[in-house]
Amino acid sequence: MPSDVPGIHHVTAIASDPSENLEFYTRTLGLRLVKRSVNQDDVSVYHLFYGDYGGSPGTSMTFFPYEGAQQGQVGTGQVSTTAFLIPGESVGFWVERLADAGVDADDPRERFGDTVIPFRDPDGLHLELVAREDAPAGDPPDGPVPDEHAIRGFFGVTLSLESAEPTADLLETMGFRETDSERHCRRYEADGELGYVVDVYEDPQAQRGRPGAGTVHHVAFQVTREDQPEWREMLTSHGLRPTEIIDRKWFESVYARTKGGVLFEFATKEPGYTVDEDIEELGQRLVLPEWLEDRRDEIEANLPALPTGGSGE
Repeated sequence: MPSDVPGIHHVTAIASDPSENLEFYTRTLGLRLVKRSVNQDDVSVYHLFYGDYGGSPGTSMTFFPYEGAQQGQVGTGQVSTTAFLIPGESVGFWVERLADAGVDADDPRERFGDTVIPFRDPDGLHLELVAREDAPAGDPPDGPVPDEHAIRGFFGVTLSLESAEPTADLLETMGFRETDSERHCRRYEADGELGYVVDVYEDPQAQRGRPGAGTVHHVAFQVTREDQPEWREMLTSHGLRPTEIIDRKWFESVYARTKGGVLFEFATKEPGYTVDEDIEELGQRLVLPEWLEDRRDEIEANLPALPTGGSGE
């Protein structure tokens, strides 16, 4: 058996305006643009990666910003909410910051004993800040948010499903264990420090989700290179149809759509975002994997302009 999954590696969502997306995640949320690249399956679209200073696994929120993308519909068969982890004493700071920035946010609420701030990004993507006293110190980026209040990485995701059982069984095989429940939601936790929570919300009457701007494309979980072939076999044994191992340059990936409809990725922690850029220079220029480098002129000509530098300024 492969080692248990410690938590989320990254979450990838769909956006519309790339400049607006860059501004929100770097200037409002204070994350660092750690990789400026393209969707390797559609090189006419950016792939923007945000995270802590070095883009550590468990901190990386990534986007495919399709200019003019139609609005999606959040519903079953999707990651319906992505939650970030903040220090326990930072609730007041973030309530004020989001209000000052005109962000579409709700009042803080309690869930499973934690204080949660729900809000939406410019495309309507459902996000949360979860305050925990045990939030790790992390490696906050230099930016507009003071280190003591900075987002540490992921807390977890919520999966919205018509039926919870097949996905719950898969999560348990991955090393997540059910730790709590309330109403239609079950909480599963892994043993990592970041991205270790998956909430499974079951509602057979809910509307099916529709892809588009403001929806999550997939959630990726951390695995090692040594374990990845075994995870692929495990997915097959669960009746899924995993892809071959795909080289994404900064990690290697296996994808499989769960029986609940959510696209899972199993991504290696190695080699990371510094394999082709010095850590001080992350996000400042368009980086392409070597198999796309000979198309650089064509690719750059078809991409919209974005501010230079890694901070969104």
